[in-house]
Amino acid sequence: MGSIKAFGAQSAESGVHPLPIERRAPRPDDVAIKIDYCGVCHTDIHFAENDWGRTLYPVVPGHEIIGRVTAVGEKVKKFKVGDVVGVGCLVDACRHCAACEDGLEQYCLEGSTATYNGRDRHDQSITFGGYSEAVVVSERFVLRIPDALDPATSAPILCAGITTYSPLRHYGVKAGDQVGVVGMGGLGHMGVKFAKALGAEVTLFTRSESKVGEAKKQGADRVVVSTDKEQMKAIAGQLDFILDTVPVQHDLNPYLNALRYDGKHILVGLLEPVEPPVQAGALVGKRRVLGGSLIGGLPETQEVLDFCAEHGISCDVEMLDINHINEAYERMKKGDVKYRFVIDMKTL
Repeated sequence: MGSIKAFGAQSAESGVHPLPIERRAPRPDDVAIKIDYCGVCHTDIHFAENDWGRTLYPVVPGHEIIGRVTAVGEKVKKFKVGDVVGVGCLVDACRHCAACEDGLEQYCLEGSTATYNGRDRHDQSITFGGYSEAVVVSERFVLRIPDALDPATSAPILCAGITTYSPLRHYGVKAGDQVGVVGMGGLGHMGVKFAKALGAEVTLFTRSESKVGEAKKQGADRVVVSTDKEQMKAIAGQLDFILDTVPVQHDLNPYLNALRYDGKHILVGLLEPVEPPVQAGALVGKRRVLGGSLIGGLPETQEVLDFCAEHGISCDVEMLDINHINEAYERMKKGDVKYRFVIDMKTL
């Protein structure tokens, strides 16, 4: 491919600006993709600003990629030129460990390769993401976008969608279950939609009274303002499952007490130490489970795309001119987007 246009960060303080990058020519199992849309995830901000102390600069963010196939390698069988496809959070893994053989490449025992800020397993070059004109990815890590889905609103399904769908499916949420969703952002609103589509009755937890009406519009059957002790007391012991999408430290104990015995509280947003500490008695006394979940493997990501097409589910998005990406980051930090930005790459 050679040199293409992209946007990236040169340092933690630089912001995201035009940054030409090199893309490889397709290998025999590769698919070359012209990018039409790229979702903006809060993880993009963390890497652009080195919040986690492991950014490899320059960094080109973007792991919610939708585009059209422009070329395929000689060994590619599943895709052809013109197909609408997606690329999510991963572009490679060892492919032979127990996790990879189970279609759980996100848990690859040798370490999976992230779509950006990773290391190519062939030549150790830094991987660059979807804030760019085009990308080249191994066929195994390319996803088919169903015709029924709008490509623009499908982009966040590749991260926000699979992150919330995977634990609901893994832990067996089914019709009639009582499911709680903590947080009403990009992940939370998708969690509500998926739980409803699976037949559950959904309770949305929010700290803000202003989000009560908004949550019900998204399909929540009940909304609990988590700062109201009486409302939290009233829901104690009622839920089978809690999907916790909040990405910052928060007290888990009141939510654990909202679970029935054998209830499960799954974290998908929090990567920091839990503060304040979890009261172990709340787990032991009711055989409750506190766990975590990370995106999904390639088979499950294809499954969620097909599920969305079948059930008419899409992410609520605001389209973005890439030249305004730094302003978008500032708005995201303030929670001022409903619920995900998606870059129209024609603005690159």
